[in-house]
Amino acid sequence: MFGRNKSQVDAISKLPTPKKDTELRQVWRHLRRNRLAMAGIVVLTIFVLCAIFAPFITPHDPIKTDLRNAFNEPSEENVLGTDWLGRDNFSRILYGSRISLAIGLISVTIGMFIGVPIGALSGYYGGRFDLLIQRLIDIMIAFPGILLAIVIVTILGVGVENVMIAVGVASVPIYTRLVRGSVLAVKEQGYVAAAKALGIGDARIIIRHIMPNCLGPIIVQSTFQIATAILWAAGLGFLGLGAQPPDPEWGAMLSKGREYIRTAHHLTTYPGLAILLMVLGFNLIGDGMRDALDPRSRKHR
Repeated sequence: MFGRNKSQVDAISKLPTPKKDTELRQVWRHLRRNRLAMAGIVVLTIFVLCAIFAPFITPHDPIKTDLRNAFNEPSEENVLGTDWLGRDNFSRILYGSRISLAIGLISVTIGMFIGVPIGALSGYYGGRFDLLIQRLIDIMIAFPGILLAIVIVTILGVGVENVMIAVGVASVPIYTRLVRGSVLAVKEQGYVAAAKALGIGDARIIIRHIMPNCLGPIIVQSTFQIATAILWAAGLGFLGLGAQPPDPEWGAMLSKGREYIRTAHHLTTYPGLAILLMVLGFNLIGDGMRDALDPRSRKHR
């Protein structure tokens, strides 16, 4: 009997132990089931690869002019035609994706680094500090985001760097409100009270016990905010407040191309499609991340 039990124990001990299903693996599994989110990932991946390998994809210089070939229709030599100065439209769109992605990522990073700490401190401490912060945020929210960005660019001056700063500052209220609401909900949990009872400092409680439970909403909002930042940057470029000639920025390309929309529609059609597809890709990923990071949504799938 003892020998049989021992052999059974040995057999059981040799069985492979199941791998622990981590939170990241769960999120990826549910995100992978979302076809629209995967389509967004594919679209965004194409844009990123085109931005990185633009010099190897197209042989044309995006800022080199050739007036003899101005306003050429799409052809084998110029896949998306040429503009009013004979510059290759395809090359300018590829290089323009670098500017749009950089503005989106850097501006959102600026908004996060400013808005997240302010929102966390405001929600955690409350009281007069919270009241002061929220009234300042209300003043910023009173201005539409794009209008606030225009005001900031007007003060700082035109240019890509100032657009990044302007769009980043304009997104600060969004992160502040979002993080404050999340912290207000999390700080009432029992483990936070237990950490306080053990004498753990406020900074450690916020960083190690509260903020990890607020990452989901921040990640989802950041995905949507990158799309919004790209739209705002294109709007600023359209108004002449963004990248300056000869930099190939999509909004500026749209602004100049509208003058020739009846005779050379490709000057506005393709930059507009590029903006549409990139923003759509980020929004699809954001929708998928929102469902994948929500435990209630995962239970119904």
